Amino acid sequence: MAIVELLNEDMKQAMKKKEKLRLGVIRMVKAAMQNEAIKLQTDSLSEEEELTVLARELKQRKDSLHEFKQAGRDDLVSQLEEEIVVIQAYMPEQLSEEELEEIVVQTINEVQAQSKKDMGKVMSSLMPKVKGKADGARVNQLVQKNLS
Repeated sequence: MAIVELLNEDMKQAMKKKEKLRLGVIRMVKAAMQNEAIKLQTDSLSEEEELTVLARELKQRKDSLHEFKQAGRDDLVSQLEEEIVVIQAYMPEQLSEEELEEIVVQTINEVQAQSKKDMGKVMSSLMPKVKGKADGARVNQLVQKNLS
């Protein structure tokens, strides 16, 4: 089932159960997907494009969460944490540290990278493999560690 279809079903359930926060998050994600479809001038997004939108929404909330924690806004922190949980439910299962490390080493060997100069080559080959399954910053750290 496509993510949009799943969002539609969950939106109906959230309306019936009167879950305001969950309903609001689902609507925001759907709106972001519709905006992406308009931007790409298409009727529907591919699963990869849907994952890109979900990852972007998740990253925005995590960045905001970090800022709110620094500012001491506990009221907003708890709300964002709940929103993050709702969005993560639609993301594919995240790779473990060991699985990610294995993919990084494999990709480094595939592109025959020797030093940090080859970082761009490794990242461009690696990111499509782990899209939506691992945080880009975590991937970047592992690549740097394995290239040094």
